[in-house]
Amino acid sequence: MHQFLFYVGDFPIRSYGVILSLSIFLATGVGYFMAKVDGRGYEKHIVDIGLIGGFFGLLGARLWDVFFFDWSYYQNHLSEILNVWQGGMAVQGGIIFGVTAGALYAKKIGLDVIHLADLMAPAIVLGQALGRCANLLNGDAFGAPTGGNYGIIYPDTTLAYRTYGAQPLFPAEVWECQLDVVIFALLLIFRCTDYVKGQCFTLYVMLYAAARFALEFLRGDYTSQVVGFLKSAQVTSVIAFVIAAGIFIWLSRRRKRGD
Repeated sequence: MHQFLFYVGDFPIRSYGVILSLSIFLATGVGYFMAKVDGRGYEKHIVDIGLIGGFFGLLGARLWDVFFFDWSYYQNHLSEILNVWQGGMAVQGGIIFGVTAGALYAKKIGLDVIHLADLMAPAIVLGQALGRCANLLNGDAFGAPTGGNYGIIYPDTTLAYRTYGAQPLFPAEVWECQLDVVIFALLLIFRCTDYVKGQCFTLYVMLYAAARFALEFLRGDYTSQVVGFLKSAQVTSVIAFVIAAGIFIWLSRRRKRGD
């Protein structure tokens, strides 16, 4: 596990930044492929949408973490809000900000936003999977102590080590990466069916929300509970799942009625 790949003078080139950038470029590339195969000509806009969505996704992920998870610290360290390498990027905030920014741009240039969302859903979750690789290399988004002699022991330069020391931790970010890859494959398979417009994206939301809800029980980078035994990310996941499932079912029934 290498947090720093090399230095340019005194400036460190961090694995986190390199992998995160790669996730945006590769997700955009997959989105381009999906649009090209679709045949509506949307591919000529995908690079712009990917860069806009990627930028606002990163911004949203950071701000979501700062204000919803770590505000007690950052309210006294405002100059560190943009120090993403310290750990602290909330995927849910990234999705909300990134998808919203991309949708607004697509609407502005006259694209069918819902159809575009279906196209981009597999690309988005693939980008999330690669983003979790960045978390692993940076030693953040880590799991709670396993209580045994199995798990990941992080280097002493990471936030995980500063939080739990040399205790073995659940590989929460690794498992989320793997589940995201599974979701990516399931979405590609689903796109081969006779689905209703909008269902591919809502299925993505449902699958990711369910995976994130379960994995939050193993996360150790934050432990505060906001509703009963649930963490804030779990509450968000439940809300997202219910809304997406409702839309998914409504779309199915609407087609059966012939609307």
